[in-house]
Amino acid sequence: MPTSDREAGDPGLEQALDVLGRLEARIMRAVWIGEVSPPFTVHDVHDLMPELAYTTVLTTMRRLADKGLLHAAAAVGRRSHHYRAAGNPATFMAVESEREAASVVERYGDAALAAFALRLEALSPEQRDSLHRLRRS
Repeated sequence: MPTSDREAGDPGLEQALDVLGRLEARIMRAVWIGEVSPPFTVHDVHDLMPELAYTTVLTTMRRLADKGLLHAAAAVGRRSHHYRAAGNPATFMAVESEREAASVVERYGDAALAAFALRLEALSPEQRDSLHRLRRS
């Protein structure tokens, strides 16, 4: 199935992928658009990317699990793991943006809070409406 058909339903996909490294984004695109069916293994993902070393895919998927993008479960009686997406692109962006905002406030303190306040004051009416809708959801 063409990726454009699957991606059309999720406008936040590209934004989420832009936050990740190149190979992480490539793997998460395959996961989020359903090129691999859950539960999947490193072998399943490697089959989509045979030009990469198996160990490269394995390491990247472990890092994605460490970052909370994939859930990994040991396969009973085997050394391999089964993986599932831990959420969708919107969930990832919500968690990642919260983490980034907290990091900025921790690093810059009141200066960051003042910058956020100025940014809020500069929002267009459409952006303010969007912010109010997001706050209510």
